[in-house]
Amino acid sequence: MFKNNIKIAWRSLKKQPFFTFLNTFGLAIGIAAGILIALFIYDELSYDKMFTDADRIYRIDSDIKFGGAEMRSAEAAAPMAAAMQTDFPQVESTVRFRDRGSLLLRRTGTEANTKELRVTFADSTLFDFFGIDLLVGDKKTALKEPNTMVLTKTAAEKHFGVQNALGQSMLLNNTDTYTVTGVIDDLPKNSFLREHSVFMAMSGYAPSHEMNWGSSNYYTFIKLIPSAHIEELKEPLNGMVDKYLFPWAQQYFPGMTKESFIASGNYVNFFAKPLTDIHLYSHRDSEMSANSSIQNVYILSFIGLFLIVLASVNFMNLSTAQSLKRAKEVGVRKTLGSKKLDLIRQFLIESGLISFISLLVALLITILVLPLFNDLAGKSISIPYSSPFFWGILALATLLLGLFSGSYPAFFLSRFVPVKTLKGDTQGDAGGGSIRNALVVFQFAISVFLIVGTIVVYQQLQFIQNKDLGFTKDQIVLVDDVFAVGDQTQALKDEIMSLSQVESTTLSYFFPTPSSRSNSSFFPEGSRNQEDALQMQTWYVDKDYIPTMNMELIAGRNFNSDFATDTTAVIVNEATLKVLGVGPEEALGMRVSQDVEMENPVFNTIIGVVKNFHYESLRENIGSLGLFFSGTSGMLAVKMNAGDFSSTLASIEGIWNKFAPGQPFSYRFMDDSFNTTYEAEQRLGKIFMVFSILSILIACLGLFGLAAFNAQKRTKEIGVRKVLGATVGQITYRLTTDFLKMVGIAILISIPVGWYAMNKWLEDFSYRIEIGWWVFGLAALLAVGVAILTVGYQSIKAAVVNPVKSLRTE
Repeated sequence: MFKNNIKIAWRSLKKQPFFTFLNTFGLAIGIAAGILIALFIYDELSYDKMFTDADRIYRIDSDIKFGGAEMRSAEAAAPMAAAMQTDFPQVESTVRFRDRGSLLLRRTGTEANTKELRVTFADSTLFDFFGIDLLVGDKKTALKEPNTMVLTKTAAEKHFGVQNALGQSMLLNNTDTYTVTGVIDDLPKNSFLREHSVFMAMSGYAPSHEMNWGSSNYYTFIKLIPSAHIEELKEPLNGMVDKYLFPWAQQYFPGMTKESFIASGNYVNFFAKPLTDIHLYSHRDSEMSANSSIQNVYILSFIGLFLIVLASVNFMNLSTAQSLKRAKEVGVRKTLGSKKLDLIRQFLIESGLISFISLLVALLITILVLPLFNDLAGKSISIPYSSPFFWGILALATLLLGLFSGSYPAFFLSRFVPVKTLKGDTQGDAGGGSIRNALVVFQFAISVFLIVGTIVVYQQLQFIQNKDLGFTKDQIVLVDDVFAVGDQTQALKDEIMSLSQVESTTLSYFFPTPSSRSNSSFFPEGSRNQEDALQMQTWYVDKDYIPTMNMELIAGRNFNSDFATDTTAVIVNEATLKVLGVGPEEALGMRVSQDVEMENPVFNTIIGVVKNFHYESLRENIGSLGLFFSGTSGMLAVKMNAGDFSSTLASIEGIWNKFAPGQPFSYRFMDDSFNTTYEAEQRLGKIFMVFSILSILIACLGLFGLAAFNAQKRTKEIGVRKVLGATVGQITYRLTTDFLKMVGIAILISIPVGWYAMNKWLEDFSYRIEIGWWVFGLAALLAVGVAILTVGYQSIKAAVVNPVKSLRTE
């Protein structure tokens, strides 16, 4: 019987190829989208789970408010790890990282450097802690001695290969010599260490041995013993503030008490963040690698579910639209003794067959578009062909989808009354209109919601691009690793400045794009009270920094190399004045010091006030910042005149090669560097747009089916109206307005939901757009326009039929 049902189902599908194609294509799109999103979500949820005992590993985070600044740090103080291992029997082991940024690396005896982008100091416990094996070397001793390093496989192969790595001497930034003591495999792409290629021994980094509880610069991880629970550490962890932090601080502020500290509005809180939660749930000021958001997972989960449901709804509508053509078949079958259950089974087998064919098509679509999706999502996802679990879930999901999609058409068709259907009267049996209408409303409500989301994300990104940031980011190129030219940095700068295509240049480590960050506590002259502390970014710049960045001085003056006193001068931003409680002119001449020593402090005199500029993401409020006059040489910013940038870059590279032969010429445009801060939002916007288009396409297929069903059901009515003088336009209008009512209901439902959801998303930004009414108007207009185009075709097709044929339908 099953074989017979399959054969009949196949014949039925072949008899109506166009509707079979629409059903298959619609379901295939939904399944393909579901597969892609499921693979994406699985990858997101898998982060850092590959490490040994990942469920017992936690990172120590800190929330700090001091000196008018609030910090949500992913780092802790240098002595935190040792104190936790000593004080808490629940802690099995610890490991710390201290990010080093990028560096130039070369084998001693060679001239050409290779740039390694992510380098970190790490404790020698690193490899045992995370269960990382070494390809060569002993993991127990690899990072024990100062000036030793471990490379990843890719980093080692750049210089001497894996097997020849042990004992090799490497020169860092042309100054420090390190010995290679091990090589590890490249770290997984779904781990927080994925971007790091060089690990240097923490034992050789002197500040890591200091008992400095006032500076949080170390990513600190703890591993609990198997029987311990993190809840046991919650209160004792914050007890470390009283035990260690306050006694340390009271060395410098003898009058400070916990009560006075809290009364000033300050606080220090420690937290333990599970390792496996970091990627999706941690959004702190200083993450070790770029994280995603659980919100994105939820959004994509709903989009994937909606697309599959939309495809299923589309199948239902198209199937019921074709029901009248099969009414007599059902009547004959029932007359010949077929039971309702037999008919339901027959139609469910048909839907299952379509689902299976759709699955094959969906897999083909997935394979073809996966590279594009990876590029869109910034992933390296692949289909797990060898995973029985993947295929089992896929088969089960397809079966359930087939049953769900075919359930309503099966029960709908099976309840036709044979006497009526054999007489050609199916009007009474072709009910269920309210259900089909509700399905179309649901489809378009989702589509309008996604359109609203796409417009809002795009608007916010445009707002970010066009907002006055307080500095100029266009036509500026950042040249990295200027220290590679040694003591010729000024000569390099002067020669590049002499190019006719160059407007200005400046040297600094610090720029208002992803770059170095440094925070320090300052005190006004005459005060050492913690209540008067000023927590401020400290950026070291030259005299050309403000003009090159096109920043605005609202009081005072810029640095001047002719004034010897400017070596201890500082230019502050407007946010600093709020903490100091003074105006721009009042601030000039004020002196602050970051020396916590009571005797002979070095004071910095405020000589200027610069207008606030956004040096961090627009998600954050602008904090206090000071520019200090220094001969730093981290990066060279070159502001170019409009014209042929490629020839200007070629000229700059030629000068670089003259001053730094054999050193890599590494550069990036400042606006591109700025845009990387919002890469996640840009990807989300593109994903919204792609899936919005898919949802509209699927919704249109469903509407097309319902329009065909409606036109078929009203064939006689249309014939009668034409005989009585109705025009094609009038009939088309009448048929179309019925569907526009449903689209209107969908718009009314989706607009408040879209407004609420996108406002919640915008709350992540301190500087954001207001959602205008026109956003919803445009989304509604697009939905109505698409509906008219879809329904209009079927309506016109029905309206132009010869009324004689319409009236002979019996």
